[in-house]
Amino acid sequence: MSKNQNKTGSYGFFNCIEKNFDKAAQFISIEKGLLEQIKACNSVYRMHFPVKIGKEIKVIEAYRVQHSHHKLPCKGGIRYSMKVNQDEIMTLAALMTYKCAIVDVPFGGAKGGIKIDPQTISSENIEKITRRYTSELIKKNFIGPGIDVPAPDYGTGEREMSWIFDTFLSLRSGDVDALACVTGKPVSQGGVRGRKEATGLGVFYGIRELCHVKEDMYSVGLDVGLVGKKIIIQGLGNVGYHAASFFHESGAIIIALAEREGAIYNKKGLNVSKVFLHLKNNGSILNFPEAKNIKNTEKALELECDILIPAALENVIHKNNANRIKAKIIGEAANGPITPEADEILDKKGVIIVPDIYLNAGGVTVSYFEWLKNLSHVRYGRMEKKFRENVNAEFLKVIETVCKKPISIEEKKMILRGPREIDLVRSGLEDTMINGFHKICDLKKSLKIENMRTAAFVLSINKIIDSYERLGIFP
Repeated sequence: MSKNQNKTGSYGFFNCIEKNFDKAAQFISIEKGLLEQIKACNSVYRMHFPVKIGKEIKVIEAYRVQHSHHKLPCKGGIRYSMKVNQDEIMTLAALMTYKCAIVDVPFGGAKGGIKIDPQTISSENIEKITRRYTSELIKKNFIGPGIDVPAPDYGTGEREMSWIFDTFLSLRSGDVDALACVTGKPVSQGGVRGRKEATGLGVFYGIRELCHVKEDMYSVGLDVGLVGKKIIIQGLGNVGYHAASFFHESGAIIIALAEREGAIYNKKGLNVSKVFLHLKNNGSILNFPEAKNIKNTEKALELECDILIPAALENVIHKNNANRIKAKIIGEAANGPITPEADEILDKKGVIIVPDIYLNAGGVTVSYFEWLKNLSHVRYGRMEKKFRENVNAEFLKVIETVCKKPISIEEKKMILRGPREIDLVRSGLEDTMINGFHKICDLKKSLKIENMRTAAFVLSINKIIDSYERLGIFP
C-alpha cells in the first residue's frame, strides 16, 4: 500500500487532486516545470493563537492557504471543524483555483480553516476565535479586497462573515472598499441576495443542462429532461437542501435523503419542505412519517436511482462501494466525494460524473457578484429597475392598442416587473453554469477525452496557463 493511501485504499485528499491534475496534463503540451508551478500551493499560513474560553486559555490551530496568484485577489471559504488539517485546506484551495478558472471568475484559489467544533462552543467564544483569526490574517496581509477574500464554508455562515468584516474595518478604518474583504455576508451588511442558495442552485443548473443533452441521456438509458428523474441526495446542509428543493420544484422525484445519522427512503418521492421541517423539529431526518428509515447512511448511496448527488463529505464513494453504486449520473455537489479508484470503476460502468470543480462553483460565482457589488457600492437593479418597468409599461400600451384586447392583471404584473437583485444574480449564475458545462463538453469532444472530470481540469489548466503567459511570467 502506498504511503499516500489509507486503510481503505483511498488516497489522501490532496493526492486525489494531484492524480486528476496529472491525468489532464497528458492532454496539454507545455513544459513540465510550468505545470508543477500551477499544481503547487503558493502560500500556506499555519497559525496557533491563544483565546480565553471561560477560565482557561485555549490554543487554537488555524490555516489560510493561497493556492494560486495567477489572478488576484485569492478567494475561498473558511471552515470550522475538528477535521481541519493542512492537507484538507491545501486541497480545497487548489479546487478553488480550478473552479474559478472554469467559470471565468477572476480569482486565485484559497481556503481557510479553524480546528474547532462549533457545535460545542458558545456563540460568544466563536466570535472571539473568529475575530482573533481575522486579526492574525491582517497581520500577515492574508485578507483584503484585493488580496484574499474569504467566504462561508462548512461550519460558518453569515454571522461569522459579519464578524470578519467588522474586525477588518476596525483595523483598517477608512478603507472605502472594506465591505469587499469577505463575501457571504448578510444582505444588511453588504451581502447579495441569492448567495445562500447559490451552490445548490448551481448544482441544479449543471445537472439540468446535462439532462437536456440527448446523446448523454441516451448513453445511460434515460429520457431527456429532469421531470420524473429519480434522485438521491446525501447531505441536507445548505447545499444539499437547496439542491433538493430546486430538483423537487422542477418535477424530479427525490426518493432518498441521507444524513450522518441515517437515511430516509420513499420510492414515490419525498416532500423536501416537509422533511426539512421534520429535521428542524426533531433534530434528525429519521422517523419521517412518509418514509422508511435506512440505518446505514452509506447504503442509501447504493439504492437504485437515476441521479446521485453527494453533497456532504469527501471520499464517500471509494473502491469498496463503487461497484454497488447503481446511479447512472453522479453530480458532485460536495468537494472530492469520489476517490480516483472509484472514478475508474464508475467510468468503466458508463456512469456520467459531473465533477465538483465545475458543479459546485455556484457559490464562488455569486460570491464574485457580491464582491463586485461591494466595490461598486450600489445594489444590483437599483439604477435600472424602475426604468425597465416604465419601458415595459409603454410596451404594454402599444400591444393593447394594436391587439385591441386588454391584457389580464396577472399577465401585466409579469410583464411590467423590472429585474430585482435576486433576478439578476440568478440569471448571471444560470448563464455561468450553462456556459461552463458546454465549454467542458466541447473540449471533451474535440480532444476525445473519456470523462468530464479530466476535460474540466484540462479547461481549467489551459486558462491558468494563458493567464500566466499573458502576464509574462512564463517565457
